[in-house]
Amino acid sequence: MMKIFYKIIFSVLLFFAIFPFSFAYDFNSNNNTETYHAKVLKILKEEMRDNVFADKKSIYQFIKAKALDGPQKNNILEVENDYQKLKNGDKFFYKETNGEGGDKTYWVSGLDRHGPLLFLFIIFIAVIIIFGRWQGVRSLIALLGSFVIISFVLLPGILNGWNPLFASFFVAGGILFMAIFFTHGFNKESVVAFSGTMLAVLLSGLFALFAVNITSLSGFATEESVFLNMDASVTINFTALLLGAFIIGFLGVLDDIAITQAAVVSELFNSNKNISRWEVYNRAMRVGREHVGALVNTLVLAYTGASLPLLLYLKLGNVDLLNAVNIEMFATEIVRTIVGSVGLILTVPITTLLAVRYLKGYKSKHPHSH
Repeated sequence: MMKIFYKIIFSVLLFFAIFPFSFAYDFNSNNNTETYHAKVLKILKEEMRDNVFADKKSIYQFIKAKALDGPQKNNILEVENDYQKLKNGDKFFYKETNGEGGDKTYWVSGLDRHGPLLFLFIIFIAVIIIFGRWQGVRSLIALLGSFVIISFVLLPGILNGWNPLFASFFVAGGILFMAIFFTHGFNKESVVAFSGTMLAVLLSGLFALFAVNITSLSGFATEESVFLNMDASVTINFTALLLGAFIIGFLGVLDDIAITQAAVVSELFNSNKNISRWEVYNRAMRVGREHVGALVNTLVLAYTGASLPLLLYLKLGNVDLLNAVNIEMFATEIVRTIVGSVGLILTVPITTLLAVRYLKGYKSKHPHSH
């Protein structure tokens, strides 16, 4: 058993170690200009120059660097940097362009963050395993499975012409299966939670379709959508893509509330064999209401935090609230929050009803952990 345990931990660590590197490689390889890796040997010159995008000066560096890969591997290069201040020993990515007379020019395109990201992933995995023990390991397996499904099924499928909405719904089923059954075990509670969550996802998806249509959201709220539309080899329905993003985005909180409601109902039945289904339903709903209140607040704060730079920019420009919420980027987040909150609320009665119907007399074989 311990050998299997260590193999699982090693596999999870290996996946998280490889994933950031492979993703960075694939992203960079699709650019028109090749991107290579280098290390700063010495800062040759540093000065402040006018920033063409803002009425202020920004730092500009001339760097002596060693190429770590690509056609210039092991060669010493002089690289220009107006991206972010670098210091001796920093690793970064650079691009090369042909200047006048055929001379090559090298410039910094981004910092190498693989090492720090890997370190943070290891801390993340260690904390989950130490606190959650075997259940923590199962949750990591479920997380790995979710990444695999999204990376090798959902993304290639959409780029090959699948409808993003239907693809996201079916992939959501696979992700929820991994998240619920691999984390909480193959038991009656998990079946109830999975069924309740999928019903809530279906109803939330229909509500999202209604909300997106009446607000006329196009799905082009970000630059990434515009670039994807230009570069993709197939025609993508960006409204359906937005709806699919809604579905994938609120899976975690729906899973959370469904598992909790199933566990609460099971515990109430086991605590008193003579308790009625109606009383169990009412008590479980009280817990669900408290949980929903906290999670709705979490959703709103999460989306607000993600939009904080944009909020500051609009505040700086004295844009009033009514005009701000009409911008598609803000309208999208508002609709996303409303749809996610409605999905949360629907999950509580649906899962509680299923649990009250099917979990009476069921004896859980594992301690609940939320």
